[in-house]
Amino acid sequence: MTDFDSPPPPLPAPGHNAGELTVSELSQAIKRTLEGRFERVRVKGEISGFKRAASGHLYLMLKDEGAALKSVCWKGNAAKLGLIPEDGMEVIATGRITTYGDRSEYQLVIERLELAGIGALLRMIEERKKKLAAEGLFDPDRKRPIPTLPTVIGIVTSPTGAVIRDILHRLADRFPRHVLVWPVLVQGEGAAAQIATAIRGFNALEPGGPVPRPDLLIVARGGGSIEDLMAFNEEVVVRAAAESAIPLISAVGHETDTTLIDFASDRRAPTPTAAAEMAVPVRAELVALLGEIGQRLGVGMNRRLAEARTVIEGLARGLPEPMRLILEKAQQLDQWLERWSNARLPYFRRRSDRLAQLRAELKTPHQQLAEAGSALDLAGNRLRAAFGLSLERSHRNLDRTASGLTPRVLHDLVSRRQMALGHLGQLLESYSYEKVLERGFALVRDDRGAPVLAAAAVGSGQALKIQFRDGIVEATADGCAAPKAKLRKTGEADSGPQGSLL
Repeated sequence: MTDFDSPPPPLPAPGHNAGELTVSELSQAIKRTLEGRFERVRVKGEISGFKRAASGHLYLMLKDEGAALKSVCWKGNAAKLGLIPEDGMEVIATGRITTYGDRSEYQLVIERLELAGIGALLRMIEERKKKLAAEGLFDPDRKRPIPTLPTVIGIVTSPTGAVIRDILHRLADRFPRHVLVWPVLVQGEGAAAQIATAIRGFNALEPGGPVPRPDLLIVARGGGSIEDLMAFNEEVVVRAAAESAIPLISAVGHETDTTLIDFASDRRAPTPTAAAEMAVPVRAELVALLGEIGQRLGVGMNRRLAEARTVIEGLARGLPEPMRLILEKAQQLDQWLERWSNARLPYFRRRSDRLAQLRAELKTPHQQLAEAGSALDLAGNRLRAAFGLSLERSHRNLDRTASGLTPRVLHDLVSRRQMALGHLGQLLESYSYEKVLERGFALVRDDRGAPVLAAAAVGSGQALKIQFRDGIVEATADGCAAPKAKLRKTGEADSGPQGSLL
């Protein structure tokens, strides 16, 4: 096919004069349109798929029955929300709509988050209450008794409100105490974290340190709406109150207000003023009570002493006169001494007679030796008789054995013994060193007569005795020259002048 056979290029459609846009340009145009149209919106929905990224940003989905909206809250705004998002929470989110061009998605950038109505807020508090109760944070066994008269009282509240003034005034009227105030926010963003930090901070103080450790804590706030008291429903505050080792009184709101910290505290006060009344008694009443108790104690002690005196006097009347008891016992002791003296002489006399009887029955050493000698002679006679009888029996057995041997047998036996004896004599003679000397060898001895077995054992000038077969020659060693050893093959005979001894 040639170039003329290829189809012509397509022509633009008639009337198509719109300009071309890149994908990025179109994405930016959509972004400007949405941000300009929905610059600030309030969206109501239920939170789903909430997660907190490592960077601190919050990602979630707002949904209702018909749609879902991706949402994000940047780290800077996340710390200012005033509540912690949770899945299933119905909220109203305030923010702006924008797009995420890399994925062709639009999303809501959240700047503020609040619960959608009182009903949703109460439902969230109730669910949180069930969760914390299941962990045992509200168990009555965890609650500690309030000290009767604390030395130091720690107060967690706002330093500028009327609450702190009411508490201090009530404490001064009843029983002045040393008070430590930890100033915190009691509502709004960051209030829950500050309250929890204050409770844990008081517990972290060391006893006897520069800052005295409180014996009692009061967490207080004046009345307000449920949203105003929300900081005392936060989980971080409830956990801090439950973990406190110092007894804690919660005094949040008015008598009808109830927050979750009330269930975790050791004691709940309907108002901050009532908390001060629970913390300390009235000094005048305490002094009067102590006086009354002291008076009752004195009366009771006197009555008890009078009763004891009456009992002792009654017992004393039933006792005999002490001197009479002593005289009776002295008389009894004299009788026992007399009886002992009378019974002593017959007793020792009987013992002496028995000792003389035993002495008469004893044998003298000569008698014992004579009896032992007689027994030894008797045993010797019996032994000699038995040995003589045994020897006689052996002689008779030997005679019978000898009579049974023929002269031929005796001759053969004696011949074999003589031959064996001759062989042993020849073998012994062959092992004699004198036979070795007869073959030309010599025996070297030192001056003490001990054989010299090696040239290394001979010192210069040492006296030696050399024994030949026909005599002994005395000599003196001039020195020792050790001959060099010659290597020889295994099995090769020694070519020395003397040869082998064996």
